[in-house]
Amino acid sequence: MALDIKKFLGRFTGEARENVARLEAGLTGIAAGGRLDAETINGLFRAAHTIKGSARMLKLNSIAETAHQLEEVLGALREERLNQTPELGGLLMRAVDAIGALVEQVESSGGQLPPADQALCEQLAQTASGAPPAPVSAPNVTSPVPTEPAAATPDRQPAVVGPAAATPSPADREAPAALRTPDSVRVRLDKLDELIKLMGEVVSNQTRLRQRLLDAQALDRAMQSLTDEDSDPIPTQLAGQTAALHHFTLALRDLAMEQEILISDLNDRALVMRMLPLATVFDPIARVARELGRDLGREIHCEISGGEIELDRHLIDRLGDALVHLLRNAIDHGIEPPDERRAAGKPPLGRIRLSARAEGVGVLIEVSDDGRGLDRERVLTKAIQKGLIDPARRTDITDDQVAELIFQPGFSTSPIITDISGRGVGMDVVKRSILDLQGAVSVSSRPGSGLVVTLQLPLSLAVMRVLLFEAGGMRFGLTAQHVVELLRVPRESTIQIADRPALVLHNEFVPLVPLTDLLHLPMPSQTREESPHPGGHLVLVIGVHQIKLGLVVTQLIDERDMVIKPLPAHMRHSGLVSGMVVTGNNELVSVLQAPALLEAARRARGESLSRPDRAAPDRDARQTHHVLVVDDSLNTREIEKEILEAHGYQVTLAEDGLEGWQKALGGHFDAVLTDVEMPGMDGFSLTARLRENPRYHTTPIIIITSRQKEEDKQRGVLVGADAYIVKGDFNQSSLVETLKNLLG
Repeated sequence: MALDIKKFLGRFTGEARENVARLEAGLTGIAAGGRLDAETINGLFRAAHTIKGSARMLKLNSIAETAHQLEEVLGALREERLNQTPELGGLLMRAVDAIGALVEQVESSGGQLPPADQALCEQLAQTASGAPPAPVSAPNVTSPVPTEPAAATPDRQPAVVGPAAATPSPADREAPAALRTPDSVRVRLDKLDELIKLMGEVVSNQTRLRQRLLDAQALDRAMQSLTDEDSDPIPTQLAGQTAALHHFTLALRDLAMEQEILISDLNDRALVMRMLPLATVFDPIARVARELGRDLGREIHCEISGGEIELDRHLIDRLGDALVHLLRNAIDHGIEPPDERRAAGKPPLGRIRLSARAEGVGVLIEVSDDGRGLDRERVLTKAIQKGLIDPARRTDITDDQVAELIFQPGFSTSPIITDISGRGVGMDVVKRSILDLQGAVSVSSRPGSGLVVTLQLPLSLAVMRVLLFEAGGMRFGLTAQHVVELLRVPRESTIQIADRPALVLHNEFVPLVPLTDLLHLPMPSQTREESPHPGGHLVLVIGVHQIKLGLVVTQLIDERDMVIKPLPAHMRHSGLVSGMVVTGNNELVSVLQAPALLEAARRARGESLSRPDRAAPDRDARQTHHVLVVDDSLNTREIEKEILEAHGYQVTLAEDGLEGWQKALGGHFDAVLTDVEMPGMDGFSLTARLRENPRYHTTPIIIITSRQKEEDKQRGVLVGADAYIVKGDFNQSSLVETLKNLLG
């Protein structure tokens, strides 16, 4: 269920106005030359903190940024690092005025606000660091909301139809500007998406037209055969109709072939208009890596190659989150701190390489680092704790099997769940999102030398090359990017390895398995009675990265460009099926996922440690989980309450740490969510006190706060929190996934 953020805007403005009024009343005294006591300053700090936290949750970035800088100055004032002067009071009042003006625009603009006043924010930041307040220009808070961004971003990249703008010719330079024809036009992305979707339907229609041609050709052959075999004189009218049908069939064949060529060319040209270079997502991620490294006390150099390779924008859009997960994992778990790297004989600068290269009909993307690699013992210990493996098998598990474990739902070796890592959804999310994109993901670890994660993706999802085949009397499909080879293997050419059939293909052992066995399909009676094919097995060899598998199938049906239709919602977690295609006879055919087939074969051979995804608990089961939400912001409490109740949890609210402690003692809760900055008792103190109580010694506690400094997260670890979510990175899926993983 998507959270309707707009419904909270009115509640936010009401709460924000109260806090703005509180700030105005308090800061007026400083601006007039008076002094405030410590308790008043604490109250002002909490007011700014509440505005910041609520604004971040609702993605009101300009309010959040200004409130954050105001909070920093009030924090310095609270710690007595700044003197209470009229100049300081004037600066703080300008910040409050800027926030107030932005708050008044929230509802009318639907949450689309102008950017924060950077001159004001910079002055606040300098003042918080100890520089004396200086005059700044009036904050720009009344500028209208822009209807178009100044620069194109990946999710609003304008499509360019026709050749890119070039240097004008001399004739162009001499012509009046009003008479020149532009070299490009802007097209709304939704219009372009509709065009691509329509092209997909045209391609699907061409498949049906091709089938009708085959039907006509079959009828033509039947009629020709009938007239050839009949010894009696053929009526002139029937002979004429047979000849006319033959000529019509030939003409229809030529027309269908010409149209197929034109449609294929038109589809390719339409797709090109929606292609974007990987640099669109690679370049910003390199900056994210450097910033994240600095936050964690690591110096990171991110090297990029292959950014010129183009992918469909829909792939680019969905690839970004997966790459960010991989970078966070590499920096937080892989790259060592500088001192540890020096001790290991490595340079203090950690290196991450983000590369791409074309391969067949797709692209390979690699994310590699020169960190410590997978910690085998730590991964195995965590896997045993989560019941993923039998402790008795610990010494028999291979390194490749250890790498499999990190893709298990809820798996993490981090001591605390934060916005960076530890939620146990990072690598799991990467795998699921790549599979949804008809791709595959694999990991190879080099202990002490780093980790390499490889993503295999198609160039586009709009139309894909699909191989159709039959097995066990049923039809299936596979995307061409995962098909290595199709061959007929004589029975005497198969060998037995570990009592299982295999073949030698290009000096490599490839396991053989009937697809019917892998899918647990019953063999039709007529198939069992048929004599074996004299040429041997028909084997479809599939491959993902370096792993190959030979599927024994009955017959090949077709190979062509097709539109893969998404599965209905209730079938999307089936695992083996990624989508459906429609044949020329309007028959629905399941498209199988090659990575899932490989995994199923490994499970059948006892070589896999992974298990099928656990089904999500039903609503009635989750109703038994009672969650305590503690936050002094009404808006924040209500947002968290709505999210949790929508997912079946029972929720009790407390408006500060003291009330939260009292309610915890008076009841029993399966989990606690708490803010940090609250009157009476802050979230760190509440967490520490709960951990001292035997009833809450192991209860999951999640801190949700605007404080994002590393020392705050470390303090969260020390007091016993299980997760630390920064409100600026807050979204309902991260909260629900985190809670689900902690509750088990």
